[in-house]
Amino acid sequence: MSILQVVTYPDERLRKVCTPVTVFDEQLRKLAADMFETMYDDDGVGLAGPQVGVLKRIVVMDVPVDSTVEETPDRPQPHFKEVLINPEIILKSEPCRSSEGCLSVPDYTAEVDRCNRVTFRYQDLDGNVHELEAHDLHAICVQHELDHLDGKLFIDKLSRLKRERLKIKYTKLKRAQEHR
Repeated sequence: MSILQVVTYPDERLRKVCTPVTVFDEQLRKLAADMFETMYDDDGVGLAGPQVGVLKRIVVMDVPVDSTVEETPDRPQPHFKEVLINPEIILKSEPCRSSEGCLSVPDYTAEVDRCNRVTFRYQDLDGNVHELEAHDLHAICVQHELDHLDGKLFIDKLSRLKRERLKIKYTKLKRAQEHR
């Protein structure tokens, strides 16, 4: 396994619509493993293909089942650890407001509108189709990561003024990093 480079805003690859995965092989399994390692290295709970420069419909997630309980080394809790290939949301319900951040928009969080419950369909690493209902943080994460596959970011849900300020800030940061 290896840690991949996380693509950060305002990189245009984050705005591309991803293509479906059609080959379920060892290369796909390695990509998923590398994505998990990358996500864990950055303390994330979800990561989508375009966030590592892969414009394919793949998402990895590791979300605590109960996000209200603090997990400690002596008191671990169950997680939804999933690889979602070609995922699609079938149904959304229970609108809510959630505080979100993103590995591709580092050091920024904002309140955005989502739904607290979603039903979604996806394929696993063998190409088998599954349908699952998610709620709370799991549902928020599914929506956030699937947005990435369609070239959308959580900051798109902010006001135009906030988005413009963020773009200026992150463009300046990116230029500064390139000149180092």
